[in-house]
Amino acid sequence: MSATVIAHPAARAETAADKHPPGLYVLFLTEMWERFSFYTVGGMWVLYVQNAEQGFGWTRDHATSLWSTYLMFVYASPLIGGLIADRKLGYRRAVTLGGLFFMAGHALLAVRSVPVMYAALACLVIGNGFFKPNVSAMVGNLYPEGSRLKDRAYNIFYMGINVGAFLAPLVAEFMVQKFGFHPAFFVGAIGMVLSVSILWRFRRHVLHADRKRTTAGTLPAGAAAAAVTEDAPPPGVSHQGQAIDAISDSRRVGALIVIFLIVIVFWMVFHQNQITLTYWANDNTDWNVTGIISNSINPGWVLLLTFPLVWFWQWLDRRGKEPSTPTKMAIGMCLTGLSFFIMYFAGKAGGDVGKVSPWWLIGAYGVLTLGELMLSPMGLSLVSKVAPIRLRGVMMGGWFVATAIGNKLTAIGVFWDDWAHSTFFAVLGSCALVMAVVLTLLLKPLKRAMPGV
Repeated sequence: MSATVIAHPAARAETAADKHPPGLYVLFLTEMWERFSFYTVGGMWVLYVQNAEQGFGWTRDHATSLWSTYLMFVYASPLIGGLIADRKLGYRRAVTLGGLFFMAGHALLAVRSVPVMYAALACLVIGNGFFKPNVSAMVGNLYPEGSRLKDRAYNIFYMGINVGAFLAPLVAEFMVQKFGFHPAFFVGAIGMVLSVSILWRFRRHVLHADRKRTTAGTLPAGAAAAAVTEDAPPPGVSHQGQAIDAISDSRRVGALIVIFLIVIVFWMVFHQNQITLTYWANDNTDWNVTGIISNSINPGWVLLLTFPLVWFWQWLDRRGKEPSTPTKMAIGMCLTGLSFFIMYFAGKAGGDVGKVSPWWLIGAYGVLTLGELMLSPMGLSLVSKVAPIRLRGVMMGGWFVATAIGNKLTAIGVFWDDWAHSTFFAVLGSCALVMAVVLTLLLKPLKRAMPGV
């Protein structure tokens, strides 16, 4: 005997509201394969161009300098890509166009030619500008304003980013060992074919998340927040309210300038992961793989640490003890500096030229990742909360500029062969610690200028 139970309409609506739409998982896979492709290049490019047999036999200084310039353009390009999508193309078309440029870039890197390689990097910059901000904006547009599922959605989406970033160097290492650099680069093109194919095969689930044009003609807030941060951790890692309406514009702008300075130094230090930390992993780490695989360590730690850290902040929040955003940033800069002093001792242990246990690098990345999780989450979200409304566009532009400058300053890696490795790590660690001290000294005025955040 069976009975048919008819659910109350309100109950059905409540159940639907508790579920993520299928479009989230479409965008999860779209972004996962794009990040897989992107980090395939990031894990091995500096080693490739120095390789005399398969690459071009460049010096480390040459490789470091060009890669820092590439990073600068990569982190500035979403500003333009977001604006074009918002005013003309719409998000889905912009993401598709970005995917096509990515495919071209990866395919061109499979050709051994310096001019073709420059064209490939240009394609990757353009592809990132169109793809990265707009796929993130679509995630937010899947949900109605005020939906309590939106933050959870970005948590899930963020895991897709880091799964792709984690897998890419592992696959790149295997491909380089078995087939060489050029087939490994082409794997990135295959990843982008999968990414764009998923988006279009299941496009019916994301059509409503597109937006063709806004009347304001400005970069969408959701796009901007995800555009320039280093695959920023989910919003739940840092969450405070805001009560800054009574604060003068000058004090709020001054507080944000301090934040911009922190951003510059942080990216200069953090993005050594694709440059000098890859050199260290390749030449000074005692394992039977190349430095390519070391680029999986950071996303691996992110996957392990993100949700425990979210839980920890929530646990403190329930007790009224969660630190303010400036305090978290100071702690994050301390941890960033500490991670490079771990590498300082690793350099000393190996006499700067010898090989040491990979646990030095793994441990340093663990501390660096924890610092990242305390610094990255606020991103442009913090700017949007603190900046005076009449200056918000200017201050958001300032964030983009600061991020691009920080990535260009990764060119400090040109001193890698001129200084002892331990000295190099100590200099970077000291830069981070100096900023941590500056932040600590300014905590009281910063908290007064940014109450509630």
